[in-house]
Amino acid sequence: MNDIDKYIAGFPRDTQKLLEQLRATIKKVSPQADEVISYGMPAFKLNGMLVWFAAHSKHIGFYPRVSGIKAFKKELSIFKGATGSVQFPLDKPLPLNLISRIVKFRVKENLQRAAKG
Repeated sequence: MNDIDKYIAGFPRDTQKLLEQLRATIKKVSPQADEVISYGMPAFKLNGMLVWFAAHSKHIGFYPRVSGIKAFKKELSIFKGATGSVQFPLDKPLPLNLISRIVKFRVKENLQRAAKG
């Protein structure tokens, strides 16, 4: 069991399911990314940090940096959020298609930045 498994195991079953869906979606889009714990949250790293996620009492927080939020501002506007984060309510299905597109955007961004050196 790795650290992310331990993190997810600490939540109620329904929340665990959402966290696993989110994790699987990120892995599918960026299979080469490393899973890490950063700031006490599950995160993915590929040429720098890609995204973080965390469970809270009423929502799943998703943290794709400010650029990831800005690029999808219109689609994310239906959710609560802040400068670099968005809140997905626990009582609704996760927008996995949107999450996939945000992660793809962040992968491309990190790879372009790495290529520039």
